[in-house]
Amino acid sequence: MHIPDNYLSPSTCAVMAGIMIPVWKKSISKVKHELEKSKMPLIGIGAAFSFLIMMFNVPLPGGTTGHAVGASLIAILLGPYAATLSITTALIIQALFFGDGGILAIGANSFNMAFIMPFTAYFIYKIIKDNLKSTKGEYLGILIGSYTSICIASFFAAVEFGIQPLLFKDASGMPLYCPYPLSVSIPAMVIPHMLVAGIVETIVSIGVFTFIKKTSPGIIYKGKKINFKPIYGLILGAILLSPLGLLASGTAWGEWGTEEIKNLTLNGNILGFTPLGMKNGFSFNAIMPDYSISGLPDFIGYIISAIAGVAIITIIFKIINSKKKVQN
Repeated sequence: MHIPDNYLSPSTCAVMAGIMIPVWKKSISKVKHELEKSKMPLIGIGAAFSFLIMMFNVPLPGGTTGHAVGASLIAILLGPYAATLSITTALIIQALFFGDGGILAIGANSFNMAFIMPFTAYFIYKIIKDNLKSTKGEYLGILIGSYTSICIASFFAAVEFGIQPLLFKDASGMPLYCPYPLSVSIPAMVIPHMLVAGIVETIVSIGVFTFIKKTSPGIIYKGKKINFKPIYGLILGAILLSPLGLLASGTAWGEWGTEEIKNLTLNGNILGFTPLGMKNGFSFNAIMPDYSISGLPDFIGYIISAIAGVAIITIIFKIINSKKKVQN
């Protein structure tokens, strides 16, 4: 679901970033005033968890791949505003250092995964939990909220892809950016997420929620001390297991390279060209593209990338927290 650069027009990217700016500002304000101080470090931990969980690709129908996001779990544990900040941070680090998602498309990717997902999951969870006041209601809320949120997020991403050939064409009428219309992008994105990625997101949410409920209930319930050790163990385990994400072959839908896209099929026919906006668009070389390091086996590169991503996120939130302490 990571939209690369040049799949969306610069104006689309600008609009999406413009939508997200007030969301980010509101999220910072809400977290400052409403999130308990003891839970502040969990925003960074949530960002690290989301970064790692998105490295675990799974095969999707049609020969593509996908992944869970973790946005629903973080929203349920910390609230949707904190989740927005966590997921946005993970997306920025992925784009800047690993080339996973576009630099110009950070606004669009944040809208889908750091706004639509956590808020959808949280409100569905809250409605069900408040009306079914039991453990079953709690878990039913997580299940439906997690599954629905990633499917809806994939729909929004599909619409962003699909409107490009309608709005942006060259002088000969050929699409400048993503060449696939809504009739192709919506089923191609939504159906695999309904069949596989939604289930994975749900399993991750329920599994980790259950683990936290047993080992560190203070994260979920007020008045109890937060035990960070099991959470650190979970992060370490995800780092060590991250190479499992290499087992899923194929490229995620809508994330093909400029040379790869011209050989894809559209309505049974080879596309046969690379849209000019994609071919001549914005270019950025990440330090460790696709979580790999030149000269090293892929699985080693994946583990080093996982460690590097978590380290960068940790440093960012350490700096933010230290500045808050100085101001206070």
